[in-house]
Amino acid sequence: MQPQPPAPVCVRHPDRATGLACTRCGRPACADCLRPAAVGQHCVDCLQQDRRSVPQVRTVAGAPAGAAPRPLVTYALIALNLLVFGITAAEAGSVVDNQRSGLFLDWVLYPPAVADGEWWRVLGSGFLHYGPLHLLVNMFALYVVGRDCELVLGRVRYLLVYLVALLGGSAGVMLFSQDSLTAGASGAVYGLFGAVTVVLIRLRQSPNQMLIVIGINVIISLSLPGISLWGHLGGLTAGTLATLGVLFLPQWTGAKSPEAARTIGWVSLAAVGLGALAVIGLAGMSLV
Repeated sequence: MQPQPPAPVCVRHPDRATGLACTRCGRPACADCLRPAAVGQHCVDCLQQDRRSVPQVRTVAGAPAGAAPRPLVTYALIALNLLVFGITAAEAGSVVDNQRSGLFLDWVLYPPAVADGEWWRVLGSGFLHYGPLHLLVNMFALYVVGRDCELVLGRVRYLLVYLVALLGGSAGVMLFSQDSLTAGASGAVYGLFGAVTVVLIRLRQSPNQMLIVIGINVIISLSLPGISLWGHLGGLTAGTLATLGVLFLPQWTGAKSPEAARTIGWVSLAAVGLGALAVIGLAGMSLV
């Protein structure tokens, strides 16, 4: 009587005999290592190889497109604004009159102080707010426009657009409102208004609703006292230009590959940010 050949064993579990095999690579595999496929069943190694060979799906900005990713940067920015407001309210001993806080006085955007070397105010002022209503309005706007903008641009690009818009708002104040005390995230939020408008145009969707929102907010800035018009317009300009650089400049310059397009986008973001810093520096020099 001829001896029976040894039963094949799973390539991943040598201690398991199996009569099954991957219909793609032909290797024996146990039931735990096989997954149903359109034809037959594939082993987990073949499935992993397939995933690696599939190109990463990306948004129009070149950011990875995940399955319903969370807008973590937007949430973090809201949390940071709330934290700073809580600190100023605790220091001032008042939620309404939190501007009496030492941190508020150290961070509020006052152009002569920036000219004297207190550069941190151009960013720090964007996380301060005059009372809870000011905070609530800005955080609601950031929540509404920030989530979708972050998912399209990607977290890093989105954060950079936000910061560049904040710098643009500070640049507008430094140029045209040099005797003011300015605070709030509204300059950065206006920058996101511009960013969302550019995103809609890039996706070939109507930007009319965002243009109406921008127009209404500009009218409010012109009509009500105590609102930083130049901070809003500076943020709107910087955020719009930064997003144009990310979404449209690669096409306009004829980028030959996705990698080149992403590089052009990064460079344009840096250029707008440096331009805002240059304007702040020149405005500060005029105050010295």
